[in-house]
Amino acid sequence: MSHPEVPHAAPTLLVLAAGMGSRYGGLKQIDPVGPAGEALMDYSIYDALRAGFGKVVFVIRRDIEQAFRETIGAHFEKRIPVEYAFQQLDDLPAGFTVPAGRTRPWGTAHAILAARNVVREPFAVINADDFYGAEGYRALAAHLVSGVPDQAMVGFVLRNTLSDFGSVARGICEVSADGYLHGVVETTNIERDGNGARTTDAEGRVTPLTGDEIVSMNMWGFAPAVFDNLHSFFLSFLAASGADQKAECYLPSAVTAAIDSGRARIRVLASQDAWFGVTYREDRPRVVDSIRALIAAGRYPEKLWA
Repeated sequence: MSHPEVPHAAPTLLVLAAGMGSRYGGLKQIDPVGPAGEALMDYSIYDALRAGFGKVVFVIRRDIEQAFRETIGAHFEKRIPVEYAFQQLDDLPAGFTVPAGRTRPWGTAHAILAARNVVREPFAVINADDFYGAEGYRALAAHLVSGVPDQAMVGFVLRNTLSDFGSVARGICEVSADGYLHGVVETTNIERDGNGARTTDAEGRVTPLTGDEIVSMNMWGFAPAVFDNLHSFFLSFLAASGADQKAECYLPSAVTAAIDSGRARIRVLASQDAWFGVTYREDRPRVVDSIRALIAAGRYPEKLWA
């Protein structure tokens, strides 16, 4: 049964979930972190609904479609219109083929392109397995319905995104004085260091970080016109790296290229909320405790979907 048409002003939430099966070893490994068995995705969609999003589009792989629809899609279809888009390795422009031996998908820019025939309204992009907090959804929803032509990115404070159990990779943002993104520097091996952080390069050189740096956690806001820019960038990527079995076409790289060419302006919407993700197995208890603290503070109900 089709859902009623979503009002034009209501933005869509695009959830990147094509990597879920391989990342967790199966959909059953989407761990409950809330007291009533909620997964991180429950909190994301709950926050999006409260912020005014009108539809969810899941980007998944064809081989997990049935399991995903039955275990995840059906759960949310009772609450909000849901559609699906499929990221497929062989979904390539004419003239390009998958190199022999490649099994990995083509990256986050390609994942968003997979939704080009499904998303027709302003939309936000998130990862399926991350907790972003309500503030980011409210900021994105307000931006997307405002009618301004600028694209948007929710920026998080670096220290609010670190793991206590090992190093992480983060996209450190270059932000202008008037709040626009100039570029994203992908930085690896970032660790806590007191109240700040540090990063260590391949030669062992340590660079201190204050912890106040703004980082991208893949929470973006776009108009549908972005699909044309992404398609052009993906063509350039394939021409340069399409024969590489491991090269991936990352969204931050596409955004930076659009900024550099003058084809896009990205407004940085700051969030003071903590970002949660289970980068390491040891992160899970901290995520569970953090959710419980938010419930105790009145930010979420004990049973999210009661």
